[in-house]
Amino acid sequence: MPSSSVLTHQQTAAVPAGLVLLLATGAGLGAATLYYSQPMLGLLGSDFGASPGAIGLIPTFTQLGYAAGLLLLAPLGDRFDRRRIILLKAAALCAALLMAASAPSIGMMLAASLAIGVSATLAQDIVPAAATLAPESRRGKTVGIVMTGLLLGILLSRVVSGFVAEHMGWRSMFVAAALSIALLGAAVWRGLPRFTPTTQLPYGALMGTLATLWQRHSGLRRAALAQGLLSVAFSAFWSTLAVMLHGAPFHLGSAAAGAFGLAGAAGALAAPLAGRMADRQGPEVVTRLGAALVVVAFAAMALGEVGGSGPLWLLAAGAVVFDLGVQASLIAHQTIVYSLEPAARSRLNAVLMSGMFIGMASGAWLGSVALAQWGWLGVCALAVLAASAALGVRLLPRATSA
Repeated sequence: MPSSSVLTHQQTAAVPAGLVLLLATGAGLGAATLYYSQPMLGLLGSDFGASPGAIGLIPTFTQLGYAAGLLLLAPLGDRFDRRRIILLKAAALCAALLMAASAPSIGMMLAASLAIGVSATLAQDIVPAAATLAPESRRGKTVGIVMTGLLLGILLSRVVSGFVAEHMGWRSMFVAAALSIALLGAAVWRGLPRFTPTTQLPYGALMGTLATLWQRHSGLRRAALAQGLLSVAFSAFWSTLAVMLHGAPFHLGSAAAGAFGLAGAAGALAAPLAGRMADRQGPEVVTRLGAALVVVAFAAMALGEVGGSGPLWLLAAGAVVFDLGVQASLIAHQTIVYSLEPAARSRLNAVLMSGMFIGMASGAWLGSVALAQWGWLGVCALAVLAASAALGVRLLPRATSA
């Protein structure tokens, strides 16, 4: 599709397969930049001479930057051409990744991590673009495919960064990431259509509508809260796994920690299935099933830890199950949210994903504290509590004004 074409939000023609592939790839490459650092935290700590607590701030700052970028920048997708926004963020993300690659100290790395988080929100400009392109009858499936790309990017990023860091150094990983985003920018410039804005509100008024949307839609509030709680569990696991495996009794390197992303990727492949199930059975059913899977997965890992050091196979199996649950819930929550007000999809997505990444940042911090104070069992217990609370939110009676 030529870059000069213009798309209005009312159009509902079927989305070409090549364009869906571009959107899925773009979402994956953008989201991956948030997680490259996680399997490398042990190496970063050694190179910078930083404590585990200080190193744990790297993923925390990245997630906080992402949450801030979602809240402050993602609503602009309703006000301006999404294609232009994606291109500008791609340029900023390249610069932030190169800043991380050349960071001489933990302070500079934290600043780069914050900037990576803010600019990586281009992934969340791509998702509502997919929802806008897709006809209503296929929206869940189309968003599910794009989210598969995003989620595979998140999970496989750990595999790639763990391998590259162990064989070529962590700085090489950030340089390679910058190159991937530069190539993405070129593909978006060539292949993504322009989008007609759905509002002409000035920035201040546009941001003011976020509170209005929050107050108006109980479905949005429940989705943001439940997904945020599930994200606490998700982030607590992935932000502490490399540090846990680096120590006794495993003494494994960054490549082994990154390889766990393959287990999580198996769960991500079920995202289109979750989207189709949301289209057919209703998204409420999927959100409850997803939250229940997360509870079961972390409860099993906690029980394994009580009996001694949990075996690696149990960690891998748990990663498959809880990633499936988190991702199925996310697809269903997006299906719920995107149906509330089609002209406000970027703003609705900003609220939902801000809640999610506040949960991510909280999980990274709380997970590090739990690991330091109570070991891996503490991390699993934290995840069980957070996921149980999410399930409770989804089981509450739905307000009539959803």
